Amino acid sequence: MHLTAFTDYSLRVLLYLGNQPEDKLSNIKEIATIYKISNNHLSKIVFELGKLDLIETNRGRNGGIRLAKPASQINIGWVIQQTEDNLELVECFNKHNNACILTAACRLKHVLNEALVAYLQVLSSYTLEDLLLNKDELQSIFQLEASKNQLI
Repeated sequence: MHLTAFTDYSLRVLLYLGNQPEDKLSNIKEIATIYKISNNHLSKIVFELGKLDLIETNRGRNGGIRLAKPASQINIGWVIQQTEDNLELVECFNKHNNACILTAACRLKHVLNEALVAYLQVLSSYTLEDLLLNKDELQSIFQLEASKNQLI
């Protein structure tokens, strides 16, 4: 299974925001600089995460972004299912565009579906809070990157 960059970056944004104090507002430029991601791409991700009610955005001069709910309420499997546009591992998973001649007799599709279900079940057993158990280590990395980029 391969996650898109959109999902990868979405998870990174959540990890960054989840590692910040609750009262701190972060901004797209800061996160983009730390992760070396384009501001434009990150803006689209932040917009989508906002639509999913995962982050809240405050506009204006003193605006910024932060988690919209506690990290314990953000399920990783759900985030991945919302941010991935295609979880079809093989052609036959798509009922509309399946031209595989083996579909009627193929047992592989059942095995792959079972694997996908297991993959999503494992991811769904974790919350953002579970991924933040090493907050001190993550904070050190963020601070190092921020100092390299003179964000502090």
